Amino acid sequence: MDQLEALLDRLKARQRDLIMQAAEHDVMPADSTLKRIAELENAIAAVEAVADEEADKHRN
Repeated sequence: MDQLEALLDRLKARQRDLIMQAAEHDVMPADSTLKRIAELENAIAAVEAVADEEADKHRN
């Protein structure tokens, strides 16, 4: 479970970094940047789902 939490922290940090970098400019971020942010959001959701499943296993 600690490994999942560490992965989740890394994914969120990378996503936050991309968002903050995009916010520094007064133009729309590049499509590639937006795509990467969205891909990270999907990865975050997937890791959270697996973490929830693992937590449920340990509760039962």
